Amino acid sequence: MKAIWNGKIIAKSDDVEELDGTYYFPIDSVKKCYFIESSKKSVCPYKGKAHYFHIHVDGKTNEDAAWYYPEPNEFSYMLKNKIAFWKGVKIKESDHKINLELLNVLNSFF
Repeated sequence: MKAIWNGKIIAKSDDVEELDGTYYFPIDSVKKCYFIESSKKSVCPYKGKAHYFHIHVDGKTNEDAAWYYPEPNEFSYMLKNKIAFWKGVKIKESDHKINLELLNVLNSFF
């Protein structure tokens, strides 16, 4: 999967967690040059305290458009240090996944 904003891939990983329609990328899969730590925090009763990032690409800033849980609640442990996006960040399948699916179809003919 890849996360795209303002025409740039800002995160890419095959190890993405999906929860309630939101995709969480490993925090080490983001291109750190596009992220600026925000002072914003919020609390989800199920997931815990979220920390935010602004995304800055080619002179444009998308404020508080990414968040992560450095210490999620017990039942959301799988989200620890995974980052999610909103505010216009598009999530798409990675191109190589599509190619692997095509390869599997082609292999079924041989």
